Amino acid sequence: MKLLDYLILPAAAALVIIGAHLTMTQGIGAAYPVLMFAVALLFWFMYRKRLRAEDVDKPETTNTKKKKSRR
Repeated sequence: MKLLDYLILPAAAALVIIGAHLTMTQGIGAAYPVLMFAVALLFWFMYRKRLRAEDVDKPETTNTKKKKSRR
């Protein structure tokens, strides 16, 4: 994982906690933007994780010439 991944996930978790607190104290209207930003960070984290998994699974291409089949 990259440094940015280590920062995105805790930030999303902190925003969920802040959003829960705001929901209990001021209502869902005040907490909605905070919770949506937390969800956006979680989606971003999952997107980066999936891209990393695809890079690992994809075989590296090499510049090899195809051999001609002689018949």
